[in-house]
Amino acid sequence: MSVAIVVATQSRGSVLFHNWMFEGRMYFTDKLKGMGAQIILCDPHRCIVNGPTRLNGEKLESPDIRAGMAMLLAALAADGQSTIRNVGQIDRGYERVDEKLRSLGAKIERATEN
Repeated sequence: MSVAIVVATQSRGSVLFHNWMFEGRMYFTDKLKGMGAQIILCDPHRCIVNGPTRLNGEKLESPDIRAGMAMLLAALAADGQSTIRNVGQIDRGYERVDEKLRSLGAKIERATEN
């Protein structure tokens, strides 16, 4: 669902997402809002995404596998440069994701933190 929320930021219209099972999985949407997304977090289970919106590069931190991948995709769609910290969360679920995305034409690089 996290990836679908990012896709909805680039789609025309409004989309209601309802995750009735897990509370708090949509809290990462605040980071997307910081990038320029128009998202209303209704409660811990529902959000409304209005699109399309232009996303801007941002400094982000991956809280978990799902939200991390969503933020990575948002960063690829954004104007400007984004930095994502704690990518170990993404690596847990997506092996060599940076190499795979690069092979598809993504401008992505893995850097070490100083």
